[in-house]
Amino acid sequence: MGTYNPLLCILLHGNKQKQPEKDCKMNLLTQNSKLRKTSKHFDKRVFNFGIPAYKSKSGKITCPFAGECVKFCYAKKGAYVWSNVSPAFEKRYELSKTDGFISLMIDEIISKKVDYVRVHDSGDYYSKEYLNKWFTIAERFPRVKFYSYTNSVKMVKDATIPSNFDFIFSDSGKQKDLIDTENDRHAKIFSSLEDLQRAGYVDASNYDLYATKWESDSKRIGLVIH
Repeated sequence: MGTYNPLLCILLHGNKQKQPEKDCKMNLLTQNSKLRKTSKHFDKRVFNFGIPAYKSKSGKITCPFAGECVKFCYAKKGAYVWSNVSPAFEKRYELSKTDGFISLMIDEIISKKVDYVRVHDSGDYYSKEYLNKWFTIAERFPRVKFYSYTNSVKMVKDATIPSNFDFIFSDSGKQKDLIDTENDRHAKIFSSLEDLQRAGYVDASNYDLYATKWESDSKRIGLVIH
């Protein structure tokens, strides 16, 4: 449920009358089953931050450069769309647009004693301003490692990236032609582990950190389709 945060209360409810404490708690960073498994395997505290996949309920696009990946996006099905889960993604998206987001995330990282943050198990960088917020957060925690799969290739390539931030470009987005597959870390979806290995890709299907520069020297990251 998260810890009580007065700033979170204001951002969620505005300057209304005092809200019940339970309505001012929220987990900004969570763990899905893969990250719990990854955390145990590497003996590290790995958490993720997610916003709605592709677009919010209000119709705002959260993955502006998504391509064919929309067809098989795992974040558009299963637990991600449960009625008791999906509203949290909407709230995180709304919070990410506020000036208070950076402070909230700093508090969350300190509270959870995080080693790694996967930015977006769902959603993507929807604006340069939003991307820069994450860079500011990363610069506050030089010992914490941040990473993302992203279709926002040009936005990332045009940015000055903190050394503790890693990006894995998705080869199924609208900007896949901008990916240098020899020099850019990128991810490709395969129908089977055999196909993945035959193509010379590193399997990150079960343990997420194998996609990152800290745990794999390969630029070729493979994922077996869910």
